[in-house]
Amino acid sequence: MLTSRRPDTTRLYDFNSYWRVHAGNYTTLPQHFKSEGYYTMSVGKVFHPGISSNHTDDYPYSWSIPAYHPFSFRFEKQKMCKGEDGRLHANLLCAVNVTEQPGGTLPDLESTEEAVRLLKSRASDGAPFFLAVGFHKPHIPFRIPQEYLSLYPLDKMTLAPDPDVPKRLPSVAYNPWTDVRKREDVQKLNVSFPYGPIPNDFQLRIRQHYYAAVSYMDAQVGRLLSTLDALGLTNNTMVVFTSDHGWSLGEHGEWAKYSNFDVVTRVPLIMFVPGVTAFDSYPEESTFPFIDVLTQPEYKSVYNFTNARVIRNTAELVDIFPTVTYMAGLPAIKECPEVSFKLDLCAAGRNLADTFNETERGKIPDLMAFSQYPRPADTPQSNSDLPDLKDIKVMGYSMRNWDYRFTLWLGFDPRTFKENTSDVHGGELYMLGTDPRQDDNIYGHIHDDLDHSMLMKLASLPPDTSLWTRMRLQLHYLTAGLKTNTGTV
Repeated sequence: MLTSRRPDTTRLYDFNSYWRVHAGNYTTLPQHFKSEGYYTMSVGKVFHPGISSNHTDDYPYSWSIPAYHPFSFRFEKQKMCKGEDGRLHANLLCAVNVTEQPGGTLPDLESTEEAVRLLKSRASDGAPFFLAVGFHKPHIPFRIPQEYLSLYPLDKMTLAPDPDVPKRLPSVAYNPWTDVRKREDVQKLNVSFPYGPIPNDFQLRIRQHYYAAVSYMDAQVGRLLSTLDALGLTNNTMVVFTSDHGWSLGEHGEWAKYSNFDVVTRVPLIMFVPGVTAFDSYPEESTFPFIDVLTQPEYKSVYNFTNARVIRNTAELVDIFPTVTYMAGLPAIKECPEVSFKLDLCAAGRNLADTFNETERGKIPDLMAFSQYPRPADTPQSNSDLPDLKDIKVMGYSMRNWDYRFTLWLGFDPRTFKENTSDVHGGELYMLGTDPRQDDNIYGHIHDDLDHSMLMKLASLPPDTSLWTRMRLQLHYLTAGLKTNTGTV
């Protein structure tokens, strides 16, 4: 998202290298705005901490001032969760009394306070600014204010609708949620490796805590956006709300993020552009009223959405860079060529601005979204979820449109950063019209029925043909004649 480059370009497959040294000295999204006269600021988890951001959050390249990290985050992985025995543990489930925490606060509360302070300082300055705020929750552990659990009573919670491993799922595709297993409360369950399952009563508690963590994070976003209103910044500030990944809550028997399923790769992406996506036609009402869900669960807006348009499209996080640059009136970012290691500024994503102006309801362009995830072996291992670069032996490449999710698990050389398209360790194909949760992998029997001449065509493609082009062609062959949401292929 921050470079509009894909993993095979940044060559970041773990957290142990810095892309400016490892692959190329690329211009980042905040760096580009900084070069155009914006005052750029970072709060919380924006760049991943550690060597992957040079232990500086990419300062001073990307930021006008050093990035802010909340003091209380240093306690996040310590024994802060009071158990039934009255002692403190390093648990997964960690609803706490905030007043009993170090400093009487939590990381996201601190980040909100700092972000509000920075907004106030920039409002008085008047210069253009770029503020990135990275909230930690709902990341595990679920160390959250305990009062948010009251929003989701356990007797109202339900289990995942598809708790079983998908039919014919290749073992390389399964993630064994090793980070969840390390938590003390999960260890007590003696869950078998790698498939579990976690007892139902504990599953419900995980889902309850995740939902509560989302509402807690949402409240921080509300406080931040209401500050824009209070400072009179709403009408000239673009807002983008998104996330780096989803999280499995028991779907497919998984409890983590390390996969290529929709439940993990799909994220919220909401863009507010004054005068484009919204108009100030109700000046008596705040654009971003803060709703405290703990005390005010219902709210009715005076806005009328009866004329709202629904445009179906695919989008990716790499699209954010070229889109916000264009919407801010900065020089357009050119599209990256297939090989872009020597270019410091280009975008692998698309400018989504045309979507804002689309007038045809329900338009479904034939666009793909791409994702990938590495594995150390064909079967679940203790390091399957977070393999170091040197241990990566298989790479799962996935492409998604409105009709399919298609994934190939290919042999991968971590020394050359290259996949081997002839070394297929597994495949997945889900028909989203009839199988939206991706529970029935039909790749195997369709692939086995492929006409030999089609396989020969794939094998005879020029060696410099890109992986994604090869996958598009194979998807076409695999799905020829199948009926989909958008007709017959």
